[in-house]
Amino acid sequence: MEVEDVIETTIGRSGRYQLWIFFLISIGRFPTEYQLTNVVFILPNPEYVCKDEGANNASNFCPCNNPEYDTSNVMNSVSSEWDLICDKRHLASLGQSMLQIGILAGSIFYGHISDRYGRKIACLLALTAEVFFVAISAAVTEFWMFAVCRFFIGVAVGGTMLCCYIIVIELFGKSFRPYLPGLIEMSYIISYLSLPLIAYFLRDWKHLQLVTSLPWVFVLLYYYLIPESPRWLITMGRKKEAIELLTFIAKKNNMPIEDIEATVVRGYMAALHEERKEHASYLDLFKTPKIRRYTLIIAFIWLCCAHTFFGINQYIGRLQGNIYVNVALSATSLIPGIVLVVLASLYLKRKTSVITSFSVAAISLLLFIVIPRSLETVTRVLAIIGMIGAYTSFVQIYLYSSEIFPTVIRNSAMGFASVFARFGGFIAPFVVNIGVEWVSILIFSVLAMCAASLCIFLPETKETVLLNTIEQTENKNELDHRENTENSKAPNTN
Repeated sequence: MEVEDVIETTIGRSGRYQLWIFFLISIGRFPTEYQLTNVVFILPNPEYVCKDEGANNASNFCPCNNPEYDTSNVMNSVSSEWDLICDKRHLASLGQSMLQIGILAGSIFYGHISDRYGRKIACLLALTAEVFFVAISAAVTEFWMFAVCRFFIGVAVGGTMLCCYIIVIELFGKSFRPYLPGLIEMSYIISYLSLPLIAYFLRDWKHLQLVTSLPWVFVLLYYYLIPESPRWLITMGRKKEAIELLTFIAKKNNMPIEDIEATVVRGYMAALHEERKEHASYLDLFKTPKIRRYTLIIAFIWLCCAHTFFGINQYIGRLQGNIYVNVALSATSLIPGIVLVVLASLYLKRKTSVITSFSVAAISLLLFIVIPRSLETVTRVLAIIGMIGAYTSFVQIYLYSSEIFPTVIRNSAMGFASVFARFGGFIAPFVVNIGVEWVSILIFSVLAMCAASLCIFLPETKETVLLNTIEQTENKNELDHRENTENSKAPNTN
């Protein structure tokens, strides 16, 4: 009996207790989700009239020492408060990218904390730090202070995105896993939908930061509410704690508890003690051939994915029309994306669905280049389709990556991949601001197609059991290869 079967057998695939924990984590993630989508409101490309002598009240004139900003959409933003225009425009891109740099650091830091010290402590630390640093950012008086806060916000975002996802994936059973990518993204969609409404009534970036952080101080109580991942406890050899936790969850889910200890021991504890002697580390991602290959491919795919997604996300804010309406439409368009992700997880192979999503993003962006900007509705539709493609590929690559890597290095592997994703997100604002729109869009499109092509070299993981050790992963791949070879030769022997 394999690990995922043991957990699903003992506590159920999606019992009442798992759903309760999922609800708590989803609610706690809202400050993180807001920070991922608020860039168009706190760091916009502001419109202004230059009041300098000799500028003749020209719009967006450079250089300009006395700009009068258009406040019809945003009353006060980071860009307008510190005059991030003309020769300071690169500071606005830096402010956007500091979040990605922070997420990069957070992915490494929290990936290690989660694999070494547990999923629970990593999740709680990330959720709490997010609330704290977002609130602090609203009180700063200098741009460099904001940039530093933006970095630490990103560190917490990286931890939240990574660790909350993993603890949910490991708590539910295998047969419920296809539904999780869509359900996990509900907090992102709800925050994305509510953000333009909140921003519309506040119109000040400081107020927006406070309202989207301080109300979530209740995450401190999660220390008493969120359990450790039973899968992580088992993998660490903490047999007694794992059995106690599984028994507790089984009771909450009205599942039988008589055979839990015997089931756990019979399933994998003996083999695990033989195979696992030390804590895994990032170095383990490169020690064996299959894991090393998967690590490098997944890392570059995440880079392309994040670069395309965050690049398109910033273009949404630049489309003609009301910024609040455009963001609301963009958020609404992602709802069918969630449905498509769930359907793809249920009925399509992982590689097929991920490749399709990347291809949709790439093709829609190529069409975006050739369509005249006078066709406002068409360009908006193409941008939204590209957004859906990039978004669904991002959602699916999380699930795909978590299924490829074993428990002992799952968080480390995804943390390493997330580092490359942050690099992709970091350079996205600079690509957007190249100045030649078709060049920027072409770069996003080409990288999306590269990601689709690289997926071909990854294994299929649909309906597979989550493995625990590197040895199991390597041996399973060898066995699959032998089985495929034998099956391909079978017709010739008949």
